[in-house]
Amino acid sequence: MPESFEESMRQLEEIVQKLEEGNLPLEESLRLFEEGIKLSRKCQERLDQIERRIELLLKDKDGMPFLDEFESDV
Repeated sequence: MPESFEESMRQLEEIVQKLEEGNLPLEESLRLFEEGIKLSRKCQERLDQIERRIELLLKDKDGMPFLDEFESDV
């Protein structure tokens, strides 16, 4: 079962924290770095998919993209 985007981000944050501490052996640092790169790519691919879905949803009846101002409640 694929992990959620949120779970992948959580794992990536843990890896970054461990690497920033700087007290791991070189081989372990390299392994974590490789794992972090894979997670980062996975998250970016998921964000790209979501962006494409949003673009499809924001097309008008003629299939042309349209922009609408975002109104914030803040």
